[in-house]
Amino acid sequence: MWRYEDTAGGEKDTGAKPEEFSTQSDAESWIGENWKDLLEAGVDQVTLLEDGTVVYGPMSLHPVEQ
Repeated sequence: MWRYEDTAGGEKDTGAKPEEFSTQSDAESWIGENWKDLLEAGVDQVTLLEDGTVVYGPMSLHPVEQ
């Protein structure tokens, strides 16, 4: 499950029920397809959780400035 967060790491409520995934690969594919919508909804970063344990993150949804 992805936890949606603000830049300070606080949980961000988008009003949508968080997606559950059977594999990490499925979760990564989903975020790759939906990150722009989450960013537009006010989510700044995400953390991937499995059974409440952090798998990785936080990962910013903001594009890298070059």
